[in-house]
Amino acid sequence: MDTILENCKLLNKPGNFYIGIKNGKIGKISKIPFEGSKKIDIKEKLLLPGFIDPHVHFRDPGLTQKEDFKTGSLSAANGGFTTVIDMPNTLPQTNTYKALKEKIKIADKKSVVNYELQAGWNTLKEMEKIITLNPISFKIFMDLEDDNTLEQIFEDLKTLKETTSYNGLVATHCENKTIVNEETNKLKQKEENIPIDYSYGRPAKAEDKSVKQAIELANKNDLKLHICHLSSKKSLELAKSNNISYEFTPHHLLLNNNAYNTYGTMIKTNPPLRTTTDKININDIDEKSIIGTDHAPHTLEDKNHGVWSSSPGIPGLETVVPLLLTQVNKGNLDLKLIPKILSENAAKTYHLKNKGSIAIGKDADFTVIDLKKEGKFNIENFKTKAEYSPFDGQKYIGESVMTIIDGKVIINKI
Repeated sequence: MDTILENCKLLNKPGNFYIGIKNGKIGKISKIPFEGSKKIDIKEKLLLPGFIDPHVHFRDPGLTQKEDFKTGSLSAANGGFTTVIDMPNTLPQTNTYKALKEKIKIADKKSVVNYELQAGWNTLKEMEKIITLNPISFKIFMDLEDDNTLEQIFEDLKTLKETTSYNGLVATHCENKTIVNEETNKLKQKEENIPIDYSYGRPAKAEDKSVKQAIELANKNDLKLHICHLSSKKSLELAKSNNISYEFTPHHLLLNNNAYNTYGTMIKTNPPLRTTTDKININDIDEKSIIGTDHAPHTLEDKNHGVWSSSPGIPGLETVVPLLLTQVNKGNLDLKLIPKILSENAAKTYHLKNKGSIAIGKDADFTVIDLKKEGKFNIENFKTKAEYSPFDGQKYIGESVMTIIDGKVIINKI
């Protein structure tokens, strides 16, 4: 073996384990020590399959003053993530063969973690070219498109599935454009707007209608749907009743729209934070849930242009694991769900066949956690370029202390 991870604790299994790694793969799992070229002592911390974030915005190319693939991937590793899936809304948009090829070149050069790329939609002819570069799926921002355009996009994706290697997976940002425009325009008529107005300008009913439409379009065109950053309780019921995969963000789980009164436009994001009546909560996490941070950093200047013009987005890669482990320590979340919601379920949804579990032959990607390590978030110590977080200064119990990719230690805080 090239490397042996010694004194590992595995979830719900008594005793210490020894994990042998060869050529970046798991080669042996044993309770009996064995020899290898290199040894890494895990010091009886809990070893979990490498965490996967299915929703990040690394802003590279074109918006690298906000983040780039180097800082973004360092932020991911520092937060305990071994794999990320990057979104296509860069400059230029990653919706052409040329743009996707260029982003692959950038990510190959800069990324310290495993990565996959979403592609944006385009003409059928262009998407036929794009699919040869193996994007992990296509992303549709439904809040930017009218109904006729959405019908055409889903029909083209159906054709693409029937004529190419495309597997039919489509990820959606679900907010109805018409409702958002109508409600926002009403609120803009007020004499003065305050930050919380933003949440009422993009109400839960806009998400609910969009989720329903996405499900109908996916079913009609025989596509597999994944709903990004689901935030509405009613939308969750729709997703569950139709057996649709979905992801939760930490900010939608842990905060409500009253946070606008504390953090102002720093907390602005799409979809916005919901009212306590409409929102999802920690107890909505179950065996099928996925956590996606929607890590979306901006400059402080971008976040300070008023209610309607400030950029929407919150960084989340370096806060989500301690936030969730704190909920575990408080008894609000079952520890056995952590590897499912942070690794296994995303691997299944996005067909990452060699990731998501600790088994012989799988990629040697691991996240080591210390359930009892206490700390306080300090944005100054983060790897992201973002200089803001609603969780800055908040205490936590439990964090990732080592990130291992292909058997190599990327971050070590043990």
